Amino acid sequence: MKRIALTLVVTGLCTAYILWKIDLGKTGHVLATAQVGWWLLSLGIMTASVFPMAWRWQRLLAARGVHDTLRRLIRTYFVGYAAGQVLPTALGGDASRIYETVRRHEGSGGAAAGTVLLERALGGVATLVLAAAGFALAVGRYDVGGYLWVELAFVVGSVVLGVLLFSARLHPLLQRTRPLLRALRVDRQLREVYLALHSFRRDVPLLVGMFALTLVVQAVRVLAIWAAGKAVGVDLSPRPYYVMGPLLFLVMLVPFTVNGLAVRESFFVSFLGTLGVSADRAFSTGFLFFIVTIALAAPGVAIILREGVRRR
Repeated sequence: MKRIALTLVVTGLCTAYILWKIDLGKTGHVLATAQVGWWLLSLGIMTASVFPMAWRWQRLLAARGVHDTLRRLIRTYFVGYAAGQVLPTALGGDASRIYETVRRHEGSGGAAAGTVLLERALGGVATLVLAAAGFALAVGRYDVGGYLWVELAFVVGSVVLGVLLFSARLHPLLQRTRPLLRALRVDRQLREVYLALHSFRRDVPLLVGMFALTLVVQAVRVLAIWAAGKAVGVDLSPRPYYVMGPLLFLVMLVPFTVNGLAVRESFFVSFLGTLGVSADRAFSTGFLFFIVTIALAAPGVAIILREGVRRR
């Protein structure tokens, strides 16, 4: 109940901020005159990124002895995107992918959860590398104030978390949490996930290769945000989006609201506003990017409906 109340409060505050900043009439005109070609480019970039990510997941699963076809993993990714529209942010899609994998491969719970978490970790590190690059690009060039220091805090925090998870010397420290985890009845499940995740320390070449792939994919996905901005007349080069994009991806990981509703658009209005973009065009950029995520979920919805009909 408290979680629902908090979600409603956050959504309400973000919605109030948006309505305070934008003019509904002007925003409607901006959206009505948006250039479809740029929006289709944004959608095409996001759709194309699914295929290398599914291949990355296939390689990670295979390293843990779980073998699946690329076609089925692509299908699972799209179903995960569909689940993410009604569950809290990207975490809902991750839970869907773990469930689908366990259902197909009995006894693979630890490997499934471990590889999905590792994918999320690789994505997070790649995002932070882009954030560090964006930080360097923005210093002295773009007046985005506190956002730069937020990115720096994320970078430092992630380094600390990475050391905590992968350093064998910190095992005694983590062991102290076992009584609490046992009381919560999640000790065994988390131990399996931790061992699956930690076992990748022996696969350094694989991790390096998958990280390089992830970095390229994340860098290209930032251009999808830039294309959404171009669709509504935001005349900025891709460079400031490499400051904004990593922060947006990180914000979308935190389950403030279902599918990031209102939080995402508030972020666009706030960030782009510091770069001289009108609130109407900034909101329209975020809204069009939201429509891209909805369209990206459409194949997953179609798969769910088709399989439901087949079962009947």
